[in-house]
Amino acid sequence: MKLSIVIPAYNEQDSITPTLQTLYATLLKHNVPHEICVTNDNSKDGTLAVLENLQTQIPTLVVFTNPGPNGFGYAVRYGLERFSGDCVAVFMADMSDDPEDLVKFYRKMQEGNYDAVFGTRWGKGGKVIDYPALKKVINRVANFIVKTVMGIKYNDTTNAFKLYKRETMEGLKPFLAPHFNLTLELPLKTIVRGYSYAVVPNSWTNRKYGESKLKIKEMGSRYFFILMYCLVEKFFARGDFNKKTTTPQKQVSR
Repeated sequence: MKLSIVIPAYNEQDSITPTLQTLYATLLKHNVPHEICVTNDNSKDGTLAVLENLQTQIPTLVVFTNPGPNGFGYAVRYGLERFSGDCVAVFMADMSDDPEDLVKFYRKMQEGNYDAVFGTRWGKGGKVIDYPALKKVINRVANFIVKTVMGIKYNDTTNAFKLYKRETMEGLKPFLAPHFNLTLELPLKTIVRGYSYAVVPNSWTNRKYGESKLKIKEMGSRYFFILMYCLVEKFFARGDFNKKTTTPQKQVSR
């Protein structure tokens, strides 16, 4: 099973080299067949030049340039329309995600033949390092609201770091969110449309270089829009978008 990793990158010239080198070394160590797809989101710094140089060192690195429109969601979607693997993970360019966790996701999908594997930073075994206090409060409140409104148990929907089978990702289209609210759209559609998923603990580490692209003040209404869309689909779509299957789906949290 070939793993594709989609990484959006905007002005990440200082972070992208250690991220890709560590990711590639980890996947190589665990013998995971893969491709690393980085979408350069029209960066204004030297990100593209760094990526082109890294292609001489990392044979599995594929570089896309998103001509626009630009933004986190658009960059991720650009990669999701072009990956070639049997499954795909969204991974951050700032090394906030742990490549060892990605391998755990991959093995879990193989073991249980799940349609998706989600991580949780907030359950048993999960951890965060240097997480900004205000951001943590907002994150926990937002996820509590999502859990309550949607009637689900999963507690980390807003984290982008998740793994999906190709068939699952195709079943989540068309994508609606152009911004960070894509991180909410993908898992909620997965759940609402009846795809099976497992939940495993993962870690998150704050970036060492550059600045976060997430602007919290700008995202509230956009997250709310996606939440309301998925709620409406859950109760009124009458299964029109559900996974086509003859066997019952089960959801597993461990």
